[in-house]
Amino acid sequence: MSVVTEDSAVVIRPRRATWVSVVLAACLLVAFVVVALLLRSSNTGVIFEVSDQIAMVGVGIVLAGGALLFATPRVRADARGIEVRNVILLKRRFDWLDVLAVSFPDGASFARLELPEDEYLGVLAIQAVDREHAVEAVRALRRLHKQAWADQP
Repeated sequence: MSVVTEDSAVVIRPRRATWVSVVLAACLLVAFVVVALLLRSSNTGVIFEVSDQIAMVGVGIVLAGGALLFATPRVRADARGIEVRNVILLKRRFDWLDVLAVSFPDGASFARLELPEDEYLGVLAIQAVDREHAVEAVRALRRLHKQAWADQP
């Protein structure tokens, strides 16, 4: 996870999930390309055409793209609020006054934002497998949260 400060904004991205998804996407693409190349040379009794090979590469591209979705989580926070983008590329923005707490429960895989009415939002950009970077990220978000609440009259 990288914690980057840009113009008083904190940007957080996962580290290990990004590497794993990139490696998985590359392996999937290579495997499907190799299968596509070997498809016509196999003697299985079925006649495969060039279109079948292209389709196999296409399936590999789609699966690799799906694997790369796990590299997309991001958090961008500033003094006014926090924007969370999880795997599906949908962004949700909250003012700090709408967030009760930034927590990382024991045994959880990722951090979460505690919201009113017993709701919460998982923050996939801050993952337990990133260890010390996750701790730094949660501390940075808690500082911003605390400052926003302290600035209220």
